[in-house]
Amino acid sequence: MGNIKKRDTYLEAIIKQGYSRRDFMKFSAFMAAYLGLENTAIGKISNALETTPRLPVIWEHYQECTCCSESFIRSDHPIVADIILNKISLDYTETLMAASGEQAEAAKHDTMKKYHGEYILCVEGSIPTGNDGKYCCIAGRTALDQFKEAAEGAKAIIAWGSCASNGCVQSAYPNPTEATPIHKIIKNKPIIKVPGCPPIGEVMAGVIIHVVAFGKLPELDRMGRPKAFYAKRVHDSCYRRAYYDAGLFAETFDDANSKKGYCLYKVGCKGPMTYNSCGTIKWNNGVSFPIQSGHGCIGCSEENFWDNGPFYERLTNLPGFGIESTADNVGKVAAGVVAAGIGIHAVASTVAKRKELKKRIKRGIANQENLAD
Repeated sequence: MGNIKKRDTYLEAIIKQGYSRRDFMKFSAFMAAYLGLENTAIGKISNALETTPRLPVIWEHYQECTCCSESFIRSDHPIVADIILNKISLDYTETLMAASGEQAEAAKHDTMKKYHGEYILCVEGSIPTGNDGKYCCIAGRTALDQFKEAAEGAKAIIAWGSCASNGCVQSAYPNPTEATPIHKIIKNKPIIKVPGCPPIGEVMAGVIIHVVAFGKLPELDRMGRPKAFYAKRVHDSCYRRAYYDAGLFAETFDDANSKKGYCLYKVGCKGPMTYNSCGTIKWNNGVSFPIQSGHGCIGCSEENFWDNGPFYERLTNLPGFGIESTADNVGKVAAGVVAAGIGIHAVASTVAKRKELKKRIKRGIANQENLAD
């Protein structure tokens, strides 16, 4: 036991990397804000990072393009990429670790043995099950075998991106490799899905910080996604929403309406059916997100988004939408609501005036009676 090196807390490792305590507190506030927590949670997060030895993390890559890792290391807070992932929490990842070959595999198995039941397993990519899993092999073994082995001793599993969460492009029809999301393979471990192609870096960091700070998984929706980041549709936080409600749409990407910034629903935007934080957290240091850049949302955080219809054709019957079922009706409804509003206002004004008139009449009668007395 004496030979096992004590693992630094997050704060100790942050200080060693040249950051100040002020930087550390800013980071704690930063993560609390992204998690949608109250100011009182900042102290809890900072205290946990000060006292908790860093969680061992194994990050596996299967059928994917590494866009999730790319997104994570481009988070707009330096401590996210420089500390939480790259220099502290990462015990194994084929993308970022310096070791390779036998040395890399030895590091992973060493972590799995020493921290059995304690480490977090992060998975990037779907797992092919066709042809006995031979479509993806690592170190001479199939991804399916590798995943089952790593999952056996994991405390929890995080599915990074749509590939691990729902299969993504690899599982799109006809799915020749029989690409499979991880929750369909492992049933006895808690799994957090963080879908997106890729997911937002701050969302990924927030999930890890929540597990560290509170010692449990974040609250998940019925799809297994963290509610803090996937509770609202992109449509609900989109700055073009007002144009949608007014029935003002771009008909093509280069028409006059598009140049005015009108809603992109008619040219295929899937924001009304997509749950994600793109419109609030945004990308590239909070600068923009696809819709703000002039391209409709393709719904990348939703299941089967590659098979949910063409990206540039609108969906006319969205589940749970009520009056938003078709863009053509929205303008009519909006106009009707305005007209109805005018009518209601007129009726209300008339009723109010009549009430006031009756009061005045009563007061006048009472005054006359007092004078007569």
